Amino acid sequence: MSIIGEFRNFAMRGNVVDMAVGVIIGAAFGKIVTSLVNDILMPPIGVLMGGIDFSDIAFTLKAAAAGTGAVKINVGVFINTILDFIIVAFTIFMLIKQMNRFMIKKEAEPEAPLVKECPRCISAISVKATRCPHCTSEL
Repeated sequence: MSIIGEFRNFAMRGNVVDMAVGVIIGAAFGKIVTSLVNDILMPPIGVLMGGIDFSDIAFTLKAAAAGTGAVKINVGVFINTILDFIIVAFTIFMLIKQMNRFMIKKEAEPEAPLVKECPRCISAISVKATRCPHCTSEL
């Protein structure tokens, strides 16, 4: 089989396609959560904290010079990213929790007993036995 044929077989397996769909949906969901954090959650939090815009919080290590930008540690962007992660992780947790709740659970079937009691001597004997090995009575 040629390399192209092997690659096609690999790419068309169900789990690879499912994973690709999951990655694409995850990326789109990540964009939605980023917009939620940056555009909806952070402005009111910034207002409550005295008009702070978290995306502007940064420590300047080196000021801008001729032809180069300033070197900054963007703490506010990092805070936004942490909130993105927490929201995505919590949403996935709740989704998996609900999926597990709705999954049909198979109840274990009880196993057939391997031993039974002899009606005469009350000894434990194999289910397949036709005569008790202790009292020799027929079963």
